[in-house]
Amino acid sequence: MSTPVLHPRLAAHLADAAAEWDLAAHATGPADRSAAEEGVRAAYHAAGLREPRQIIWFASPAQAATAAVVLSGDAEARAAVRGFGLLPPALLDLNAGPLVRDPVRSAPWEQVRAQAASALTPTAWAAAWEFVGGGFWPQVNRLVGEIRRGIGRLAADQTRPARVRTATSREPHEPTDPVEGLLRRATLDAVLGQHDAPWLAFFDGLARASLIDLAPLDGVLRVSREAGWWWPFEHVVLICERPAELHRDDLGRLHHAVGPALAFPDGFGLHAWHGMPVPAEFGATMADLSPAAIRRQDNAELRRVMLEHYGLDRYLRESGADAVHKDDTGVLWKADLADDEPLTMVEVVNSTPEPDGTYRTYFLRVPPWVTTAREGVAWTFGMQAAQYQPHQQT
Repeated sequence: MSTPVLHPRLAAHLADAAAEWDLAAHATGPADRSAAEEGVRAAYHAAGLREPRQIIWFASPAQAATAAVVLSGDAEARAAVRGFGLLPPALLDLNAGPLVRDPVRSAPWEQVRAQAASALTPTAWAAAWEFVGGGFWPQVNRLVGEIRRGIGRLAADQTRPARVRTATSREPHEPTDPVEGLLRRATLDAVLGQHDAPWLAFFDGLARASLIDLAPLDGVLRVSREAGWWWPFEHVVLICERPAELHRDDLGRLHHAVGPALAFPDGFGLHAWHGMPVPAEFGATMADLSPAAIRRQDNAELRRVMLEHYGLDRYLRESGADAVHKDDTGVLWKADLADDEPLTMVEVVNSTPEPDGTYRTYFLRVPPWVTTAREGVAWTFGMQAAQYQPHQQT
């Protein structure tokens, strides 16, 4: 694929880079630790820093973010996360020095970005970014956001076993727990490793077309190809394994019916249903749905997911919903839902027969304020009830 703004040769290089980095962004399985550590050292050398004395590996960004709070926080912050049980005791007294994210990652990043800005017109920049990042940037960015929220929610989830915790946040929210705030802020200090892939694909494509020099970012690139998130301190680097499992739906959203959609080797993970965070037991619930089980769900958002999975028309048929109106356009049905708007649908019959001579029945969801079947059918065409006078329905 190319665009009129991009030279075909540049488009081809961008496409190759995007395909390669898309794989890196969603890679699972053990990191290549040796290659990643070489990348870390290269990034420190490029920044004019001494190599870190220690490179400490963690099984998940949850563990590493907790360690980052300990290494960068004050005594109060250390005390707040000390009881998490996620960290080796020796780490609590380690002198890591200050964070050096700016010289190791931000400064070379800005160097390369400035080269790209000089090499491309604003129009070409927008086209190149859309070409590379338009596809997988939203997916990766959403994944990063979910991981950050999941790490933050660990602070509110301390009643679970210490080393097998699964984030259960259902909605984005501002952290109110101080420890949650510490953890969320720690995630903002991370270099995202494989999840920096969309921007690295953009830069890499331009470099393959000889438009920019990627040397300043060589170390960062090498780590991103081989490992997950990392936190560079002056003397110590905290670095993470990649996920052990990643399950997505056709739209690239986190989704798995049985088990976590994203799981790291230590058990930290995220459960999701087509991108929506759900409790761990939710997938099993979906395998044995019934109208009664749907009505018992007190979370309106989860109940909507259950309804869509069960089938809105099936729920109407099996839940004892009321037929509240009938005319020559169809039948208007309503079913009350606790703490939510009623499920309102119009049952219509296709006026065109099927090949076998039968007529199919459809259910059209309409707004809850609809009071007649005609009003509901007219609404699906963007009309008022009085305007809906079809000569022939198809």
